[in-house]
Amino acid sequence: MPAKTYWTVLAMAGLPIGIMWDISWHISIGRDTFWTPAHILIQLGGVVPALLFAWQAWQTTFRGTEAERAGSISLFGVRAPLGAWVTMWGSLAMLTSAPFDNWWHNTYGLDVKIVSPPHAVLGLGMLVVAIGVLLNVLSWQNRLAGTTGGKSAALLFTVAAGLMITMESVFATEYTWPNHQHTSNFFQVIAHVFPFLLLIPARVAKLRWATTIAAGVYTGLTCLMIWVLPLFHAQPKLAPIYNPVTHMVPPPFPLLLIIAALALDVMMLLWGDKLLARRGWRALLLDSLFAIAIGVLFVGIMLPVQWSFAKFLISPAADNWFFAGNRVWPYYSRIGPWTHEFWDLADNPVAVKSIGIAVLLAIAASAVGLWCGRWMLKVRR
Repeated sequence: MPAKTYWTVLAMAGLPIGIMWDISWHISIGRDTFWTPAHILIQLGGVVPALLFAWQAWQTTFRGTEAERAGSISLFGVRAPLGAWVTMWGSLAMLTSAPFDNWWHNTYGLDVKIVSPPHAVLGLGMLVVAIGVLLNVLSWQNRLAGTTGGKSAALLFTVAAGLMITMESVFATEYTWPNHQHTSNFFQVIAHVFPFLLLIPARVAKLRWATTIAAGVYTGLTCLMIWVLPLFHAQPKLAPIYNPVTHMVPPPFPLLLIIAALALDVMMLLWGDKLLARRGWRALLLDSLFAIAIGVLFVGIMLPVQWSFAKFLISPAADNWFFAGNRVWPYYSRIGPWTHEFWDLADNPVAVKSIGIAVLLAIAASAVGLWCGRWMLKVRR
Protein backbone atom coordinates (compact mmCIF):
# COMPACT_ATOMS: atom_id res chain seq x y z
CA MET A 1 0.00 0.00 0.00
CA PRO A 2 1.66 3.27 -1.12
CA ALA A 3 2.47 6.02 1.37
CA LYS A 4 0.16 8.46 -0.43
CA THR A 5 -2.80 6.36 0.71
CA TYR A 6 -1.96 7.14 4.33
CA TRP A 7 -1.57 10.82 3.46
CA THR A 8 -5.01 10.97 1.84
CA VAL A 9 -6.63 9.66 5.04
CA LEU A 10 -4.58 12.09 7.15
CA ALA A 11 -5.68 14.96 4.90
CA MET A 12 -9.28 13.73 5.08
CA ALA A 13 -9.10 14.22 8.85
CA GLY A 14 -8.95 17.94 8.11
CA LEU A 15 -12.60 17.81 7.00
CA PRO A 16 -14.30 16.95 10.33
CA ILE A 17 -11.70 18.84 12.37
CA GLY A 18 -12.01 21.88 10.13
CA ILE A 19 -15.80 21.94 10.14
CA MET A 20 -15.97 21.69 13.96
CA TRP A 21 -13.34 24.42 14.22
CA ASP A 22 -15.23 26.57 11.71
CA ILE A 23 -18.53 26.27 13.60
CA SER A 24 -16.73 27.18 16.82
CA TRP A 25 -15.21 30.20 15.05
CA HIS A 26 -18.63 31.34 13.86
CA ILE A 27 -20.24 31.10 17.31
CA SER A 28 -17.24 32.40 19.27
CA ILE A 29 -15.91 35.22 17.08
CA GLY A 30 -18.22 35.65 14.13
CA ARG A 31 -17.31 35.45 10.50
CA ASP A 32 -14.77 38.23 9.99
CA THR A 33 -13.16 36.90 6.78
CA PHE A 34 -13.27 33.87 4.52
CA TRP A 35 -9.56 33.23 5.10
CA THR A 36 -9.88 31.84 8.61
CA PRO A 37 -7.60 28.94 9.61
CA ALA A 38 -10.65 26.68 9.87
CA HIS A 39 -11.77 27.44 6.31
CA ILE A 40 -8.26 26.82 5.00
CA LEU A 41 -8.07 23.49 6.82
CA ILE A 42 -11.42 22.39 5.36
CA GLN A 43 -10.33 23.25 1.82
CA LEU A 44 -6.97 21.52 2.33
CA GLY A 45 -8.87 18.44 3.49
CA GLY A 46 -10.41 18.26 0.02
CA VAL A 47 -7.63 19.67 -2.15
CA VAL A 48 -4.68 17.66 -0.76
CA PRO A 49 -6.25 14.21 -1.42
CA ALA A 50 -7.32 15.40 -4.88
CA LEU A 51 -3.79 16.57 -5.70
CA LEU A 52 -2.30 13.30 -4.44
CA PHE A 53 -4.75 11.36 -6.58
CA ALA A 54 -4.08 13.60 -9.59
CA TRP A 55 -0.37 12.80 -9.25
CA GLN A 56 -1.24 9.11 -8.94
CA ALA A 57 -3.32 9.37 -12.13
CA TRP A 58 -0.39 10.96 -13.97
CA GLN A 59 2.01 8.25 -12.84
CA THR A 60 -0.43 5.42 -13.56
CA THR A 61 -1.22 6.71 -17.02
CA PHE A 62 2.31 7.41 -18.22
CA ARG A 63 4.60 5.38 -15.95
CA GLY A 64 2.37 2.78 -14.34
CA THR A 65 3.17 -0.91 -14.10
CA GLU A 66 0.79 -3.53 -15.41
CA ALA A 67 -0.46 -4.15 -11.84
CA GLU A 68 -1.09 -0.42 -11.27
CA ARG A 69 -2.92 -0.07 -14.57
CA ALA A 70 -4.99 -3.15 -13.78
CA GLY A 71 -6.03 -1.51 -10.49
CA SER A 72 -7.34 1.62 -12.23
CA ILE A 73 -10.10 2.70 -14.60
CA SER A 74 -9.74 4.88 -17.67
CA LEU A 75 -11.52 8.20 -18.11
CA PHE A 76 -10.75 10.14 -21.30
CA GLY A 77 -7.53 8.19 -21.64
CA VAL A 78 -6.34 8.97 -18.10
CA ARG A 79 -6.06 6.06 -15.69
CA ALA A 80 -6.71 6.27 -11.94
CA PRO A 81 -8.52 4.20 -9.28
CA LEU A 82 -12.26 4.75 -8.86
CA GLY A 83 -11.75 6.43 -5.49
CA ALA A 84 -9.33 8.92 -7.04
CA TRP A 85 -11.90 10.08 -9.60
CA VAL A 86 -14.60 10.38 -6.93
CA THR A 87 -12.35 12.45 -4.67
CA MET A 88 -11.31 14.80 -7.45
CA TRP A 89 -14.93 15.50 -8.32
CA GLY A 90 -15.72 16.13 -4.65
CA SER A 91 -12.78 18.50 -4.32
CA LEU A 92 -14.06 20.44 -7.33
CA ALA A 93 -17.45 20.85 -5.60
CA MET A 94 -15.74 22.07 -2.43
CA LEU A 95 -13.72 24.66 -4.35
CA THR A 96 -16.89 25.78 -6.14
CA SER A 97 -18.64 26.34 -2.81
CA ALA A 98 -15.93 28.75 -1.55
CA PRO A 99 -16.84 31.89 -3.56
CA PHE A 100 -20.55 31.01 -3.18
CA ASP A 101 -20.12 30.91 0.62
CA ASN A 102 -18.21 34.21 0.60
CA TRP A 103 -20.95 35.91 -1.42
CA TRP A 104 -23.65 34.42 0.85
CA HIS A 105 -22.08 35.87 3.99
CA ASN A 106 -21.41 39.26 2.39
CA THR A 107 -25.07 39.39 1.37
CA TYR A 108 -26.90 37.80 4.31
CA GLY A 109 -24.38 37.97 7.16
CA LEU A 110 -24.05 35.31 9.85
CA ASP A 111 -25.44 31.84 9.24
CA VAL A 112 -28.68 31.11 11.05
CA LYS A 113 -28.30 27.41 10.35
CA ILE A 114 -25.35 25.12 9.74
CA VAL A 115 -26.75 23.84 6.45
CA SER A 116 -27.06 27.03 4.39
CA PRO A 117 -27.09 26.60 0.56
CA PRO A 118 -23.32 27.14 0.16
CA HIS A 119 -22.66 24.89 3.13
CA ALA A 120 -24.88 22.24 1.52
CA VAL A 121 -22.68 22.34 -1.60
CA LEU A 122 -19.59 22.22 0.62
CA GLY A 123 -21.01 19.34 2.65
CA LEU A 124 -21.83 17.37 -0.49
CA GLY A 125 -18.30 17.93 -1.77
CA MET A 126 -16.81 16.85 1.56
CA LEU A 127 -18.95 13.70 1.54
CA VAL A 128 -17.82 12.83 -1.98
CA VAL A 129 -14.16 13.44 -1.09
CA ALA A 130 -14.51 11.15 1.93
CA ILE A 131 -16.25 8.45 -0.14
CA GLY A 132 -13.42 8.60 -2.68
CA VAL A 133 -10.76 8.20 0.00
CA LEU A 134 -12.71 5.29 1.49
CA LEU A 135 -12.99 3.57 -1.90
CA ASN A 136 -9.29 4.01 -2.55
CA VAL A 137 -8.29 2.44 0.77
CA LEU A 138 -10.93 -0.24 0.24
CA SER A 139 -9.47 -1.26 -3.11
CA TRP A 140 -6.10 -1.83 -1.43
CA GLN A 141 -7.68 -3.81 1.41
CA ASN A 142 -9.51 -6.08 -1.03
CA ARG A 143 -6.44 -6.61 -3.22
CA LEU A 144 -4.14 -7.27 -0.25
CA ALA A 145 -6.56 -9.51 1.64
CA GLY A 146 -4.77 -12.13 3.74
CA THR A 147 -1.47 -10.26 3.90
CA THR A 148 0.09 -7.92 6.45
CA GLY A 149 -0.60 -5.02 4.09
CA GLY A 150 -4.25 -6.06 3.98
CA LYS A 151 -4.53 -5.74 7.77
CA SER A 152 -2.99 -2.26 7.64
CA ALA A 153 -5.40 -1.28 4.87
CA ALA A 154 -8.36 -2.62 6.89
CA LEU A 155 -7.35 -0.54 9.91
CA LEU A 156 -6.84 2.54 7.74
CA PHE A 157 -10.26 2.00 6.15
CA THR A 158 -11.83 1.74 9.61
CA VAL A 159 -10.20 5.02 10.70
CA ALA A 160 -11.45 6.71 7.52
CA ALA A 161 -14.97 5.38 8.24
CA GLY A 162 -14.73 6.89 11.73
CA LEU A 163 -13.77 10.24 10.20
CA MET A 164 -16.83 10.06 7.95
CA ILE A 165 -19.07 9.31 10.94
CA THR A 166 -17.58 12.36 12.69
CA MET A 167 -18.17 14.57 9.67
CA GLU A 168 -21.77 13.50 9.19
CA SER A 169 -22.48 13.92 12.91
CA VAL A 170 -21.46 17.58 12.63
CA PHE A 171 -23.96 18.22 9.85
CA ALA A 172 -26.67 16.59 11.96
CA THR A 173 -25.90 18.79 15.00
CA GLU A 174 -29.00 20.96 14.57
CA TYR A 175 -31.14 17.87 15.18
CA THR A 176 -28.93 16.09 17.73
CA TRP A 177 -28.27 18.92 20.20
CA PRO A 178 -28.63 17.59 23.78
CA ASN A 179 -31.77 19.67 24.33
CA HIS A 180 -33.38 17.91 21.33
CA GLN A 181 -32.64 14.41 22.56
CA HIS A 182 -36.08 13.82 24.09
CA THR A 183 -37.93 14.42 20.80
CA SER A 184 -39.08 12.04 18.10
CA ASN A 185 -37.15 14.01 15.47
CA PHE A 186 -33.87 13.26 17.22
CA PHE A 187 -34.39 9.49 17.25
CA GLN A 188 -35.64 9.47 13.66
CA VAL A 189 -32.61 11.46 12.47
CA ILE A 190 -30.04 9.22 14.16
CA ALA A 191 -31.97 6.14 13.03
CA HIS A 192 -31.68 6.94 9.33
CA VAL A 193 -28.09 8.25 9.47
CA PHE A 194 -25.94 6.20 11.81
CA PRO A 195 -26.89 2.53 11.24
CA PHE A 196 -25.75 2.89 7.63
CA LEU A 197 -22.48 4.59 8.60
CA LEU A 198 -21.75 2.05 11.33
CA LEU A 199 -22.47 -0.93 9.09
CA ILE A 200 -19.94 0.09 6.44
CA PRO A 201 -16.89 -0.78 8.58
CA ALA A 202 -18.81 -3.64 10.21
CA ARG A 203 -19.39 -5.44 6.93
CA VAL A 204 -16.47 -4.21 4.82
CA ALA A 205 -13.39 -3.87 7.05
CA LYS A 206 -11.57 -7.16 7.40
CA LEU A 207 -10.91 -6.38 11.04
CA ARG A 208 -12.45 -7.49 14.31
CA TRP A 209 -14.37 -4.82 16.25
CA ALA A 210 -14.19 -2.47 13.28
CA THR A 211 -17.47 -0.72 14.15
CA THR A 212 -16.33 -0.06 17.71
CA ILE A 213 -13.02 1.33 16.45
CA ALA A 214 -14.79 3.61 13.95
CA ALA A 215 -17.21 4.85 16.64
CA GLY A 216 -14.20 5.32 18.92
CA VAL A 217 -12.57 7.56 16.31
CA TYR A 218 -15.74 9.68 16.22
CA THR A 219 -15.96 9.83 20.01
CA GLY A 220 -12.27 10.52 20.56
CA LEU A 221 -11.95 13.18 17.87
CA THR A 222 -15.08 15.04 19.04
CA CYS A 223 -13.94 14.91 22.66
CA LEU A 224 -10.51 16.18 21.63
CA MET A 225 -12.12 19.22 20.02
CA ILE A 226 -14.27 19.74 23.15
CA TRP A 227 -11.19 19.77 25.36
CA VAL A 228 -8.77 21.65 23.08
CA LEU A 229 -10.87 24.47 21.58
CA PRO A 230 -11.65 26.22 24.92
CA LEU A 231 -7.91 26.50 25.58
CA PHE A 232 -7.75 29.27 22.96
CA HIS A 233 -8.83 32.85 23.54
CA ALA A 234 -11.74 34.23 21.53
CA GLN A 235 -13.66 37.50 21.52
CA PRO A 236 -16.91 38.15 19.62
CA LYS A 237 -16.57 40.71 16.84
CA LEU A 238 -20.14 40.92 15.52
CA ALA A 239 -23.22 42.31 17.28
CA PRO A 240 -25.44 41.45 19.04
CA ILE A 241 -23.37 39.98 21.86
CA TYR A 242 -25.55 38.50 24.60
CA ASN A 243 -23.09 35.89 25.84
CA PRO A 244 -19.61 37.48 26.00
CA VAL A 245 -17.49 34.35 25.63
CA THR A 246 -13.76 34.58 26.28
CA HIS A 247 -12.67 31.32 24.63
CA MET A 248 -13.48 29.18 21.61
CA VAL A 249 -16.85 27.52 22.17
CA PRO A 250 -16.67 23.69 22.04
CA PRO A 251 -19.09 21.37 20.23
CA PRO A 252 -21.62 19.36 22.26
CA PHE A 253 -20.57 16.03 23.72
CA PRO A 254 -20.71 13.16 21.19
CA LEU A 255 -23.56 10.69 21.01
CA LEU A 256 -22.96 7.39 22.76
CA LEU A 257 -22.78 5.54 19.44
CA ILE A 258 -19.91 3.44 20.73
CA ILE A 259 -22.36 1.41 22.85
CA ALA A 260 -24.52 0.56 19.84
CA ALA A 261 -21.34 -0.08 17.82
CA LEU A 262 -20.12 -2.60 20.39
CA ALA A 263 -23.42 -4.50 20.24
CA LEU A 264 -23.32 -4.40 16.44
CA ASP A 265 -19.80 -5.85 16.42
CA VAL A 266 -20.95 -8.73 18.60
CA MET A 267 -23.73 -9.47 16.10
CA MET A 268 -21.27 -9.36 13.20
CA LEU A 269 -18.85 -11.69 14.99
CA LEU A 270 -21.66 -14.20 15.53
CA TRP A 271 -23.38 -14.06 12.14
CA GLY A 272 -21.49 -11.71 9.78
CA ASP A 273 -19.33 -14.30 7.98
CA LYS A 274 -22.22 -16.76 7.70
CA LEU A 275 -24.34 -14.14 5.96
CA LEU A 276 -21.54 -13.15 3.57
CA ALA A 277 -21.19 -16.78 2.52
CA ARG A 278 -24.72 -16.73 1.11
CA ARG A 279 -25.38 -15.78 -2.51
CA GLY A 280 -28.36 -14.87 -4.66
CA TRP A 281 -31.84 -14.50 -3.27
CA ARG A 282 -30.88 -16.21 -0.01
CA ALA A 283 -28.30 -13.50 0.65
CA LEU A 284 -30.88 -10.79 -0.02
CA LEU A 285 -33.43 -12.44 2.26
CA LEU A 286 -30.99 -13.05 5.12
CA ASP A 287 -29.54 -9.54 4.86
CA SER A 288 -33.08 -8.15 5.06
CA LEU A 289 -33.82 -10.18 8.19
CA PHE A 290 -30.47 -9.15 9.68
CA ALA A 291 -31.29 -5.49 8.90
CA ILE A 292 -34.52 -5.84 10.89
CA ALA A 293 -32.57 -7.17 13.88
CA ILE A 294 -29.98 -4.39 13.62
CA GLY A 295 -32.59 -1.65 13.25
CA VAL A 296 -34.50 -2.83 16.31
CA LEU A 297 -31.24 -3.24 18.25
CA PHE A 298 -29.95 0.23 17.34
CA VAL A 299 -33.10 2.07 18.42
CA GLY A 300 -33.53 -0.25 21.40
CA ILE A 301 -30.07 0.71 22.66
CA MET A 302 -29.96 4.39 21.74
CA LEU A 303 -33.40 5.22 23.14
CA PRO A 304 -32.70 4.44 26.84
CA VAL A 305 -28.97 5.24 26.70
CA GLN A 306 -29.18 8.63 25.01
CA TRP A 307 -32.42 9.56 26.80
CA SER A 308 -30.76 9.15 30.18
CA PHE A 309 -27.46 10.71 29.11
CA ALA A 310 -29.26 13.77 27.69
CA LYS A 311 -30.75 14.46 31.12
CA PHE A 312 -27.24 14.60 32.50
CA LEU A 313 -25.85 16.74 29.66
CA ILE A 314 -28.35 19.57 30.19
CA SER A 315 -27.99 19.48 33.97
CA PRO A 316 -25.58 21.70 35.95
CA ALA A 317 -23.54 18.57 36.75
CA ALA A 318 -22.26 18.48 33.14
CA ASP A 319 -21.07 22.10 33.18
CA ASN A 320 -17.35 21.31 33.29
CA TRP A 321 -14.40 21.02 30.91
CA PHE A 322 -14.96 17.32 30.25
CA PHE A 323 -18.62 17.31 29.17
CA ALA A 324 -18.83 21.01 28.11
CA GLY A 325 -22.46 21.08 29.34
CA ASN A 326 -23.66 24.68 29.48
CA ARG A 327 -20.49 25.99 27.80
CA VAL A 328 -21.57 25.27 24.23
CA TRP A 329 -23.72 28.36 23.65
CA PRO A 330 -22.90 31.01 20.99
CA TYR A 331 -22.08 34.61 21.85
CA TYR A 332 -25.38 35.70 20.24
CA SER A 333 -27.56 33.54 22.57
CA ARG A 334 -29.26 34.94 25.66
CA ILE A 335 -28.37 32.47 28.42
CA GLY A 336 -31.37 31.53 30.57
CA PRO A 337 -33.32 28.62 32.06
CA TRP A 338 -34.07 27.34 28.53
CA THR A 339 -30.50 26.03 28.23
CA HIS A 340 -31.29 23.44 30.93
CA GLU A 341 -34.60 22.39 29.38
CA PHE A 342 -35.63 19.99 26.63
CA TRP A 343 -37.09 21.64 23.53
CA ASP A 344 -40.02 20.85 21.23
CA LEU A 345 -41.54 18.27 23.56
CA ALA A 346 -45.08 19.32 22.66
CA ASP A 347 -44.52 19.39 18.88
CA ASN A 348 -42.31 16.29 18.63
CA PRO A 349 -43.16 13.98 21.51
CA VAL A 350 -41.64 10.53 21.79
CA ALA A 351 -44.52 8.08 21.35
CA VAL A 352 -45.05 4.54 20.14
CA LYS A 353 -45.80 5.71 16.60
CA SER A 354 -42.74 8.00 16.35
CA ILE A 355 -40.41 5.34 17.73
CA GLY A 356 -41.95 2.85 15.32
CA ILE A 357 -41.04 5.21 12.47
CA ALA A 358 -37.50 5.47 13.88
CA VAL A 359 -37.21 1.69 13.91
CA LEU A 360 -38.38 1.48 10.28
CA LEU A 361 -35.85 4.13 9.29
CA ALA A 362 -33.10 2.25 11.13
CA ILE A 363 -34.09 -1.00 9.37
CA ALA A 364 -34.00 0.72 5.97
CA ALA A 365 -30.63 2.32 6.71
CA SER A 366 -29.27 -1.03 7.93
CA ALA A 367 -30.46 -2.82 4.81
CA VAL A 368 -28.81 -0.24 2.55
CA GLY A 369 -25.62 -0.48 4.61
CA LEU A 370 -25.51 -4.28 4.33
CA TRP A 371 -26.22 -4.26 0.60
CA CYS A 372 -23.68 -1.50 -0.09
CA GLY A 373 -21.19 -3.46 1.98
CA ARG A 374 -21.57 -6.50 -0.26
CA TRP A 375 -20.81 -4.37 -3.31
CA MET A 376 -17.86 -2.63 -1.62
CA LEU A 377 -16.22 -5.98 -0.90
CA LYS A 378 -15.91 -6.44 -4.68
CA VAL A 379 -14.06 -3.16 -5.30
CA ARG A 380 -10.58 -3.84 -6.67
CA ARG A 381 -9.88 -0.65 -8.63
